[in-house]
Amino acid sequence: MLVRSRYAIIDNMKLSEYFTEPESESAAAIARTLGVSPVLVSQWRNLSRPVPAERCLAIERATNGAVTRRDLRPHDYQNIWPDLAEPKEA
Repeated sequence: MLVRSRYAIIDNMKLSEYFTEPESESAAAIARTLGVSPVLVSQWRNLSRPVPAERCLAIERATNGAVTRRDLRPHDYQNIWPDLAEPKEA
């Protein structure tokens, strides 16, 4: 999926899309990796509960970068992880 930001077009993958990919881990496997319940992962996947910032890097690693911190927190990632913010145009 492509998302147009004000700086560039970036690829992103929502957690729900990740689990539909044939080579992806299962939600239960991701839950075990993160040490959370599969129900919680399902709530994140279905957007009924937001992914807490402190879980985003672990999800990014567990999905081998397929789902990034930007994907998980598109509205505030630059405030949480300033190093990920797009450079401002001069």
